[in-house]
Amino acid sequence: MISTAIRVARVGSAAELAAAAIMMLGYPALMLAALVPSVPAFAAAAVVTYLADHYLHRKGSYLVNRLSKVRAGLSIRFLIRQLLLVLLLARLDLADDLIFYGAVAGFITFYGLQAPHGALVTLIRNRRRMPVATRNVDLASRIRIPDAPPRTLMHRSAEKMLHLDLVAVAGVLVSAATESPVAGFIGLGVTLFLGCLYVLALVPYVRGSKIPPNAEKVLAAVDDWLGEYRPDTALYFSGSKDSAYQVNMWLETMEQLDSKPLIILRERAVLDRMAPTTVPVICVPGGVHLMNMDLSTVHVTLYAANVGKNIHMLRVPTMKHVFIGHGDSDKLASVNPFSKVYDEVWTAGRAGRDRYAIADVGVRDEDIVEVGRPQLAPIQTLQGVPDGPRGTAADGRCPTVLYAPTWEGWDDNPGNTSLLLAGENIVRTLIAADPPVRVLYKPHPFTGTRSAEAKAAHQRITALVEKAAADARVPADAAGQTAAKAELARIEARIAELSGTGGEKRDEAEATRDGVADVAKHEEIARLRAEWNDAYWRSFPAHEHRVIAGAEPRLYDCFNVSDAMVSDISSVVSDFIASGKPYAVTDSAELGEEEFKRQNTAVRAAVILTNSAAELDKLLAAVRDPAADPLAAERRELKRYLLGPDEPKSIDQFNTAVANLAVKAQTRNLGQESRIAATEAELTG
Repeated sequence: MISTAIRVARVGSAAELAAAAIMMLGYPALMLAALVPSVPAFAAAAVVTYLADHYLHRKGSYLVNRLSKVRAGLSIRFLIRQLLLVLLLARLDLADDLIFYGAVAGFITFYGLQAPHGALVTLIRNRRRMPVATRNVDLASRIRIPDAPPRTLMHRSAEKMLHLDLVAVAGVLVSAATESPVAGFIGLGVTLFLGCLYVLALVPYVRGSKIPPNAEKVLAAVDDWLGEYRPDTALYFSGSKDSAYQVNMWLETMEQLDSKPLIILRERAVLDRMAPTTVPVICVPGGVHLMNMDLSTVHVTLYAANVGKNIHMLRVPTMKHVFIGHGDSDKLASVNPFSKVYDEVWTAGRAGRDRYAIADVGVRDEDIVEVGRPQLAPIQTLQGVPDGPRGTAADGRCPTVLYAPTWEGWDDNPGNTSLLLAGENIVRTLIAADPPVRVLYKPHPFTGTRSAEAKAAHQRITALVEKAAADARVPADAAGQTAAKAELARIEARIAELSGTGGEKRDEAEATRDGVADVAKHEEIARLRAEWNDAYWRSFPAHEHRVIAGAEPRLYDCFNVSDAMVSDISSVVSDFIASGKPYAVTDSAELGEEEFKRQNTAVRAAVILTNSAAELDKLLAAVRDPAADPLAAERRELKRYLLGPDEPKSIDQFNTAVANLAVKAQTRNLGQESRIAATEAELTG
């Protein structure tokens, strides 16, 4: 019952739900106390509403944030409490008393202070928003970017300002109880003094040396840096905050390029969610700013997604444009007709080339280059899986099966995801397997964002896994798990310290000024993340079912601890094939095994599941006895077809492709210069 209410209210915990209920009931209680009238009851209800409101704001509760949409926002709630206090004074026959008039005038004046306070806070934030936000770019030596206002002034500023009325409310209540106006006037005076002081404290930060340079100076500094750094390979990305993973998967590859890399983003939300990197990053929200930026040294631009804002870079003829995508799969998105606008399309292996040929969407075969998948290097092969709780079924331990369905997609095609028709059957079958297997459920980050049915299915599957984990819980290595959890806390604290996320969060201007990567620190964070991953899997029993809904542990880490996977048509399947382990794919649209394999290359070495998931026995049999796995040879052959050869290494193939295309860009540009020079010579001759 409580869990259902938590999901409906979209709060994070039972305590949050209780605080929300108390706050909403507190205002009727205030009105009742004012009408009775009762000063103690009013004071008690006021304390409850203050505390509940503060708690919900500190938690960032979705529910309390949505109240503003129904005209019950933060300012209104405080104003209502003040009006009810005035009503209390009237009901106590104090309407002709000085404290009544003082309270009315004081609260109106205090409410009037909210306008200049809010305007100043908004103005400061807008003036400190950079036209171009950067990471790993040295702008501090070129322009002066001042410190942000103290966090005490800016963080949750509206809530802090409104809570200054506490002194006034307390003073007026004391006056109401004692029938002496002194305490009330003192409280009102203190509140108004503090409110004016808060407003005055913000004034210096809207002018002069307290604000960053204007857009013209910032853009000139960025161009100056570009002229000095001279990047020649750029990764361009635009998308929603939830699509940040699509650029994150390319960060390590960009760090390993032989050429000088640059990452160009278009949305601040993506920059905020981008993983740490040593590659210079420029976030340019404005299309005009981007089109006026000096990118003349860039010869190759890589695109990880097909989006409308790509046109702002595609218009530049001096560079070659390449679609690299954010995964390799048989989805229609992998053969998008838009891809023909690029100079080249890079695929992992031969399968990608054939996919475009079959689709016949205008991408020419000579424009396709096979470069492998550099991101798959962290995936351990079947032979490389370590012993221990994460070992293969052959070591006698409980095997692990990963269920990693994709999301529902943009339409209602039943073949998009197995969640709706097969998900619960898959999980129930795996949970009931005998001998037992451990189930890891890792849904796609977009799951439930478009379809309410998919969201509901995800919630039911989550409940199934969590209930099975609770039902199967047995005493285990409690000491070892406690030590692992302590290690996790230590590592997380150290990562937060190194990442600068353990204390005050910098605003955009400060992050741009100070966001130059420390290579040694970056390497330490990478090492700590590996240690975190190891400690995470040791922090709970090796047989315990698990829902992994967040970014950590990463998908590839889940691959490495799993002995098999169940998924849908997506790049997840192609990536998992790199491990050489058994896998199953759900034919949710019920095309039939033969047709399903004909249409989807990546499933040719898979166990094909119907929506009943009855075929899971074949997958589990291969996991329990790898020597009798009938599809092992087919998986090896398919791996080469989909992902390319193991040698040369994919990163070497990728670097070669970048270098070859850069030469083409330079040749084209030199040709243009020669033609222009010849034309000018003819005109002047």
